[in-house]
Amino acid sequence: ASGRPCLYADYERGLMEMPQIKQFIACKNAKTATVKPFCEIKNITDTTADLYFYGDIVSDWWGAWQEEDQYPDAIKNFLAEANGRDLNIYINSGGGSVFAGIAIYNMLKRYQGKKHCFVDALAGSIASLFPFVDSDKPTIPKNAYLMIHKPWAGCEGNAIEMRKMADTLDAVEAGILSVYEEHLAEGVDIKTVKKLMEEETWLDGTKAAEYFQVKVGEENTVAAAVQDFTKMYCRNAPKDLVGAGTADNERLRQQDQEKRKSIIALTMAHMGR
Repeated sequence: ASGRPCLYADYERGLMEMPQIKQFIACKNAKTATVKPFCEIKNITDTTADLYFYGDIVSDWWGAWQEEDQYPDAIKNFLAEANGRDLNIYINSGGGSVFAGIAIYNMLKRYQGKKHCFVDALAGSIASLFPFVDSDKPTIPKNAYLMIHKPWAGCEGNAIEMRKMADTLDAVEAGILSVYEEHLAEGVDIKTVKKLMEEETWLDGTKAAEYFQVKVGEENTVAAAVQDFTKMYCRNAPKDLVGAGTADNERLRQQDQEKRKSIIALTMAHMGR
């Protein structure tokens, strides 16, 4: 089951009153990554740490095709480094693997430090859970989006297997709804949110505040993480998001395809040895 359309260097100390900042550089090798494999550099002061969800949510290292992709083991390592510091969590993700996303949500929810969440452009699908780990209320700007929809999956097999998948999807949806229910705005019924999920609803900051306990932030200029699968499978994506950056999206898509071909070629060569 999936929450998106697929199954699936230290700085030297300056003035004495300034806090020391560490930059942890990630790498592909999980054994030698300073914070976690395959992620952006994270800034950590004596009291705070920054965590970015700026790509797909995937199950493991192998599924992280882009440097921005996140997965549970990576977040576990990051939280170990953060070691109780307060977290500033920045979100711009269209979602990904629903089970990976739920695992990440639960890890962040258990984390002992305070959490401050900011939707920079898009918290969509399973990534829509992440703002709600905030210790108070997450901030969603007027021009950023919270996108919620029913989970879905690809499935093949006989009638029994198909019905089992449908039951699994219903159970997953119930779990997601239970998170939303804890953060409803006053007077909102969970049945209303369930209906919004059925209709695949994109809520900007102002609309999100009508249904959930969120703070509406000022507009920003961060481009939403609208991936190819969002354009192909999401029926109600705002036109200004889907149509934005077409040339850049095509260039990035081609780069991604070349990267995938290289990895496949290396894998096949290794298997042939």
